[in-house]
Amino acid sequence: MEDFIYFFSFQDPNVLMVVVGISLLSISAAMVGTFTFLDKKALIGDAISHAVLPGVCLAFMLSGNKNPYWIVSGAFITGALSTYIISWISNYTKLKEDTVIAAVLSIFFGLGIVIMTQLQQTGNAALSGLDHFIFGNAISIVRKDLLVYGILALTIILVILFFYKEFKVMVFNRSFAQSIGLPVKRLEFLFNSLMVLAVVTGIQAIGVVLMAALLITPAAAAKFWTDRLDRMLIIAVVFSLISGIVGAYISFALPHMPTGPWVVIVLSLIAFLSFFFSVKKGVLTKWIAKRNYQRKIHSDHILKALFGAWEKGKQGLKTENIFNIFPGKNFKTQYSINKLNKKGYITENQSIIKLTESGLTEAKRIVRLHRLWELYMTEYMNIAPDHVHDSAEKLEHIITPELESKLDRNLNFPKADPHHSIIPRDPKKP
Repeated sequence: MEDFIYFFSFQDPNVLMVVVGISLLSISAAMVGTFTFLDKKALIGDAISHAVLPGVCLAFMLSGNKNPYWIVSGAFITGALSTYIISWISNYTKLKEDTVIAAVLSIFFGLGIVIMTQLQQTGNAALSGLDHFIFGNAISIVRKDLLVYGILALTIILVILFFYKEFKVMVFNRSFAQSIGLPVKRLEFLFNSLMVLAVVTGIQAIGVVLMAALLITPAAAAKFWTDRLDRMLIIAVVFSLISGIVGAYISFALPHMPTGPWVVIVLSLIAFLSFFFSVKKGVLTKWIAKRNYQRKIHSDHILKALFGAWEKGKQGLKTENIFNIFPGKNFKTQYSINKLNKKGYITENQSIIKLTESGLTEAKRIVRLHRLWELYMTEYMNIAPDHVHDSAEKLEHIITPELESKLDRNLNFPKADPHHSIIPRDPKKP
């Protein structure tokens, strides 16, 4: 608890630098990553993150220390070179892009490991901490690092905001962007440069191996919550910030823990929760919605059965008879009866279930939609009357009031369905 208070009170200027640095990095990575994810360039981002390692090692060889200016320059050169090679080979050979990306990723990363191994065998004391560029260590950020990586991150954020509309059009409809005169090739070059810069800014805090996760995972998790780009950007930034700051805190509290893996673990947890519990697209949410919809359909069928009895002059149906109408669905039927009872649509007295006034109105509405659709399929689709019931059973639950009115007008306000059953009137209309 003391570490938590000390870290988040920002009484230590070094901690403040770490939080500011990781925040800027997280925001820039999430913004670039959102467009990367939507443009289906996730694998290229992964290739770039691995390809910057030889650049880092070569920069150290030339400078003799971990100067951030040299490190950034070397990482950017090899990262940009990897994107150019991927593009050139994909365009001028018959190899598929994913094959090219896998090959370039492996070659560059392997080269980086070879160079780093050779450097470590020299015994140079300045090599201490060079391996942090593989898995990241946010706590090692100092003022000079913050200045370099912070300026890069701010540059990325400002460029994304300035070219937001152009990038949006290019990602969603490249042909339209070309037709309205946007310089698509230049925009693509600019975006690829931003993608490389986004990876470069995170090599010290997150590490070259795991930067691809910080690029793609926040956007992938945000996609479960919204379909709008502006909201997706905001959600991705929030997810990235949370994971970045939590990962930095764990590195602070447990000094031997690298930052990158913990950032990815937190991000993975957020993505996992989004996958299952997001409001619109979560697997669990969809399952609950589907189950509730199926229960509603079953309740509607019970109301229709009771309405059929009412049309024949019966006061209701025995509970046993309702169970017999839906064989093998006793649990679902009992649940629906209880639900309809709570809503005030039915009453149950001495095992006899009757429609209430509000239940009769609801039953009439369902039966009306069913019979209207049967008549529409018979009149306009030339389907035989004995083949329309199953389709009407499915569609009666989703016909909107607007479609109902249109069916009424097109069918000239009919009074009976193809089976000569009376179509109940809409009680809300004269």
